[in-house]
Amino acid sequence: MSIDGLRARIEQGCARMTPAQRRLWEAIRIEPQKWQQHPYGDQGDGFWAVGLIGRTVVWFNDIEDGFNRSRFTEYGTIEQYWCNHDELEISVQYILNALERGTDLLRLVREPARVKP
Repeated sequence: MSIDGLRARIEQGCARMTPAQRRLWEAIRIEPQKWQQHPYGDQGDGFWAVGLIGRTVVWFNDIEDGFNRSRFTEYGTIEQYWCNHDELEISVQYILNALERGTDLLRLVREPARVKP
């Protein structure tokens, strides 16, 4: 997908967001950039990363035509391949749910590290 096509898709998703989703999106969005994902992203020179929160990247899968959320360890590399067909506002809502409720299907929120007194 071209950068212009991606921007249009993001704009459409933003237009459908609730106020809470939009506030979160404004906090996590990044300028779209290509991130690597082996092997599925190799053919298209990676996938477009569009948002970051903690160790989670929001990215667009142009093979499956949908937004996804994945964990990452190394900046610029998507570790987990997902083939969701989610629109942007749905991916943002999953993150909002994780922040508000502490649970997510992808386990985006980890248990805090134990600190000895």
